[in-house]
Amino acid sequence: MTGRAGRATLVGVSTGIPPRVDYLRLSVTDRCNLRCVYCMPPQGVPPRRHDEILSYEELLAFAATAVAAGISKVRVTGGEPLVRRGLVGFIARLAALDGLTDVSLTTNGTLLPRYAADLRAAGLRRVNVSIDSLDARRYAELTRGGRLADALAGLDAAFAAGFDPLKVNAVLLAGVEDELEGFVALTRRRDVHVRFIEYMPLDRHVAAGGGTLVSAGLILERLRRDHGVEPVAGPFGGGPAQYYRVPGARGTIGFIAGVSDHFCDTCNRLRLTADGRLKTCLFSSAESELDVRPLIERPGELARAIAAAVAGKSFDRTVEAPDACRAMSQIGG
Repeated sequence: MTGRAGRATLVGVSTGIPPRVDYLRLSVTDRCNLRCVYCMPPQGVPPRRHDEILSYEELLAFAATAVAAGISKVRVTGGEPLVRRGLVGFIARLAALDGLTDVSLTTNGTLLPRYAADLRAAGLRRVNVSIDSLDARRYAELTRGGRLADALAGLDAAFAAGFDPLKVNAVLLAGVEDELEGFVALTRRRDVHVRFIEYMPLDRHVAAGGGTLVSAGLILERLRRDHGVEPVAGPFGGGPAQYYRVPGARGTIGFIAGVSDHFCDTCNRLRLTADGRLKTCLFSSAESELDVRPLIERPGELARAIAAAVAGKSFDRTVEAPDACRAMSQIGG
């Protein structure tokens, strides 16, 4: 296979991914140490058996094939990726893949004090920390028992380790309107990029906030009125967020409006679940997923299968019915 410059080919058959699709979300586990209300039911979801989850070797083999076919950015996700043992070593091997230009991680932050410095040394470039509330009581309610102090300690550890840019993800759930001042204050005092993400009701497992949509537009209007936010260029990352800055603030505030303002036409990503299912769309049903595990030891076939799956990827606002079989923690976000 050739590198990214010429796209991958095998025996004269193109196995390249279209240039617009350059980003892979790679889930390494379906397990998590929190039970966020928008991600899973109160009792959690039954974890898959160890032998059902892709090994690090299989994940690396898939990533290598995807990178050779055109993927240049990989984000490691879960569940909570830091609950899986050996993640630092995996990140080091992933970051060493020829042609991969960016490796990032999404985490709830609670385990970052233990791992942040080692992850940075291993080649991890960027971290997104999910903190849906800056009020300790509300945070505990939303995470069903999590401690805000642990998440904030993780944020501090990420700063200390030198991750840049550093993003904080907050899902827009009922009640967030009362916390805008706290998030604004966070961007005033720290070089952090807060992103408000519209709640996406993907499956039958959860109904966060009674299913009430808090739109990004509503929050943006409040921030314009109260703080005079102005549009700015976003930090590195290639995601769909639109960014704004409070005058004089060190950081920014971004919005990902996946429900009220679909961005399907600019989508650039694929998702691989921890059990080896390739999803070309977050909303795709289980029936349309590609089981890649049988193909991982046959990179030529795998590359062709990935290219074929991407060829069928929809870039319009017509999406399939939500996946009735998986909670968000089992998809990888």
